[in-house]
Amino acid sequence: MKNVQRIIAAVVVVFALQFQAALAQSALTVPPVPVEILVPSGNTVFLKGSAIGTQNYICQSSDSGFFWKFLGPQATLFANFQVGRFAVSQQITTHFLSSNPAEGGLARPTWQGSADTSSVWAKAVGSSTNPAYVAPGAIPWLLLQIVGTQQGPMGGSFLTGTTYIHRVNTSGGVAPSTGCSAAANVGVLALVPYTTDYYFYKASN
Repeated sequence: MKNVQRIIAAVVVVFALQFQAALAQSALTVPPVPVEILVPSGNTVFLKGSAIGTQNYICQSSDSGFFWKFLGPQATLFANFQVGRFAVSQQITTHFLSSNPAEGGLARPTWQGSADTSSVWAKAVGSSTNPAYVAPGAIPWLLLQIVGTQQGPMGGSFLTGTTYIHRVNTSGGVAPSTGCSAAANVGVLALVPYTTDYYFYKASN
């Protein structure tokens, strides 16, 4: 019975994502972004994920002193939509750092689909801290380009057509200003809460 329930839940998620993708051009509105992170022409948004998680840092030392080194993100992305009069928030991907097979195992930010486990890896090709867009104390807005894709074990490919990802509407996530100033702090982890919206793009038809 539990296996049947899991299968039904997975099917519901897949149909919800496909429905969102089908309506993307009319239903998804990407907020204005700084010119330095504009998506190249020929790409269309097809998915939005609202993320909740942490930006993770470790205290390190160097000849010049102590510093917080960025380790990577750990977050869950949700799609928010209406089913009749009910507001539904459904997990759609997880976000973390992992090795990219297409680049010989180079560590890259990763998004893995919750329904079919298809995955994409990306690198930042644009960044903005423009205060007209980015909130005080928030990590930068980013434009990320896909540099690796992988189908799920059953051939799932929902994310594999992704070309670019926007990270916008950020809140929090900035490295701490304290707690990394002495040898005793080296190796200490800081898991800093953050939220953001990720918009996924694919090549226009």
